Amino acid sequence: MKQLITRTLKLRALAIAGLALAVTACGGGAETQTNQQVTPPVTGSYTGPAPATEDTQAFMINLWENLRQANRCGTCHGADNQTPFFARSDDVNLAYQAIGGLVNLASPGESVLVTRVAGGHNCWLTSDQACADILATWIGNWAGGEASGGREIELTAPPLKQVGASRILPGDPALFAQTVYPVLTAYCATCHSGSVANAQSPFFADADLDTAYAASLSRLDLDNPQLSRFVVRLGSEFHNCWGDCASNAQQMTSAIQAMANDVPLSEIDPALVTSFALGLGDGIVAAGGNRFEAHQIAFWEFKEGQGSTAFDTSGVEPAINLTLSGEVSWFGGWGIDIQSGKAQGSTAASRKLYDLIRATGEYSIEAWVVPGNVTQEDARIISYSAGPQARNFTLGQTQYQYDFANRSTATNANGMPVLSTPAAAEVLQATLQHVVVTWDPVNGRRVHVNGQQVQVNDGSGGGLLTDWDDSFAFVLGNEPSGDRQWQGVLRLVAVHNRALNTQQIQQNMDAGVGEKFFLLFNVSEHVGLPDSYILMQASQFDSYAYLFVEPRFISLDPDVVPSSIPLRGVRIGINGAVPAVGQAFSAIDTTIGSAGYDPGLGQLLSGQGAVIGLQNGPASDEFFLSFEVLGNSSNIVTTPAPLQPPAVADRPPQPDIGLRTFDRINATMSQVTGIPATNSAVAATFNLVRQQLPTIDALDTFVSAHQIGVTQLAIEYCNVLLEDPQRRAAFFPGFDFDAAPDTALAGSSRWLLLDPLIDRMMGVGLNAQPDFFEVRGELSSLVDRLNNCGGASCPVSRTVQIGKASCAAMLGSAPMLLH
Repeated sequence: MKQLITRTLKLRALAIAGLALAVTACGGGAETQTNQQVTPPVTGSYTGPAPATEDTQAFMINLWENLRQANRCGTCHGADNQTPFFARSDDVNLAYQAIGGLVNLASPGESVLVTRVAGGHNCWLTSDQACADILATWIGNWAGGEASGGREIELTAPPLKQVGASRILPGDPALFAQTVYPVLTAYCATCHSGSVANAQSPFFADADLDTAYAASLSRLDLDNPQLSRFVVRLGSEFHNCWGDCASNAQQMTSAIQAMANDVPLSEIDPALVTSFALGLGDGIVAAGGNRFEAHQIAFWEFKEGQGSTAFDTSGVEPAINLTLSGEVSWFGGWGIDIQSGKAQGSTAASRKLYDLIRATGEYSIEAWVVPGNVTQEDARIISYSAGPQARNFTLGQTQYQYDFANRSTATNANGMPVLSTPAAAEVLQATLQHVVVTWDPVNGRRVHVNGQQVQVNDGSGGGLLTDWDDSFAFVLGNEPSGDRQWQGVLRLVAVHNRALNTQQIQQNMDAGVGEKFFLLFNVSEHVGLPDSYILMQASQFDSYAYLFVEPRFISLDPDVVPSSIPLRGVRIGINGAVPAVGQAFSAIDTTIGSAGYDPGLGQLLSGQGAVIGLQNGPASDEFFLSFEVLGNSSNIVTTPAPLQPPAVADRPPQPDIGLRTFDRINATMSQVTGIPATNSAVAATFNLVRQQLPTIDALDTFVSAHQIGVTQLAIEYCNVLLEDPQRRAAFFPGFDFDAAPDTALAGSSRWLLLDPLIDRMMGVGLNAQPDFFEVRGELSSLVDRLNNCGGASCPVSRTVQIGKASCAAMLGSAPMLLH
């Protein structure tokens, strides 16, 4: 086999899927940031020699004090125990010398210390990945500026694997039900079923077969049953064996093999022009982008993928590890999917937020969110609170709005009034969004969505955080009391104890979210040049698909300069077959050549992305590329003509008029009465009846409940208008509200009350239907009926009441409702 080579590419500005991956060239890279130094808990007072250098001091503060604790590395790697003695407590300088070969300050995640723990060596948590992430953070804090700028990506030639036949998990769970499912339900249902007490995700032993099968897909390897996650958990990790672990693992292997025996191999079409094959594990981790984390005090990436704890990997202690409860499941590609439940930290750990945010007097909440819908209201996405009536801060959702509540001297103990994004702008959408809310004493609350500041003014201003409560709990997806449910997916959550500026927010958005890989598909045999590849960034898009972005041709040989290589019709294959859908790169038709090729960047082939359906799961799926034309190789693909849709029958004639929907009704009533929609009484009524108002404009959807809601809102607008002497005098010039009805409404005086209503709410001089004088007559008859006090003269207060009733009758009628 050809000797593999390694090359570090100076990818000076490789922008992939909107991710500005700043990978340093000489003198390049992002602006250096100084990481926040947060002193961790100390296991005991240090009495040894003082740190000899500034770097030793940085090592001591950021890494050594954390590692030398007895429940981490101190017991084994202390003085006179196991070498290397990097966790010795007697002399920090000797510990500093011992750790030299175990850390990589330029790329903390690649440190031996990190990779050993990630592989299962003495993790102090239940997640090896969480321990590794925390270690990488501590090493990064020690490195300071060295690790905070751009990062060199070392592209290493992957192993050469021919595209082979593969078994694809069937879409129907029937075969699973006959083979693997009985073993799971017999031995795993006491924990991994959604219907039992203290249920633990994933629910692969659920009573519902479809639920169980969906949760099992990523844990089955039909090509290598012995490598299936179900088998490894029993045979190697000894997880809840029901007898002898080796025997149990073999029983599970046999069940998966029985399923595999009835799944046919997917053979590769010999006519295809293909690259070599790769799995995600063969790629280079495109870790990190370049997030701004200098003031990050809590951080959840949700990498765990199993269990009931989401770990805070900020490295700032105490860690606010979140317990998942209720219907909360792990989301593919890092994240949690909240349907009915929450993820909550302890009040003791949550106090970290109280201490570190009050120390600076400002903060930011950052999240990558996918709201489940745009109909949920008063729902809590992220909260540091006690319940519905007491909080320090909350990011929430009300339909298309993000809500931001903050407790300060300028608001009440519940963080009210809340700051919401404008409803009409519909900023919140049920798609992946990067949301950052900030607070500081000068600017108050600010909201950024997808890198852009939402134009909304915080009328409460700034204030101070002096009245925050340290007994609250940090929670995702709900209140601690469990009565403000939010539904959706959280891909990342971070808390910073500084208000991030626009540049820092944009930097974190550009860094993206989720686990990403650089995949190098070898195409050397087709182009006749050594070490030639199609480079793509790949990631698990969600629980059902992969995302491939910005393919580019590149050679790992710096002396190679391609010239006039034709390339057309690139498609992504998976498990020996080329899916018919999602092939966004099939339109590529270009020439790879010296003019467009940069040895450091390669040649970009497309700025688009392709979404390919997940089959066996990220641990098992194998990818390859096929080409219509590449160099001297060709396989012309004939795309079948798209099916013509059947003729659609003509719809019945549609009316030219329709209903005003809820927001338009509110805006119209505000406009014609002159009462701001933000008036507290009006706003309270609108929020009360909002769901009772029309939501679509079709006339045939109008029901009596809609009219009741319209009437209630009209009554409130008219009540505010008529109770304000200045407003009613301006609206009804010349009409005497201080006279009794018999006087105020006598003769033509009543037209001073009714005509302004008709003119403002129906239209000045309107001659079409409804007829002006008919409406005037109807309102006049209403006035006569209301001016009836059982034979006696009505009191003066009755005049305003008659005005309110006439106003509400006109405002809540069809001329306002139709448009």
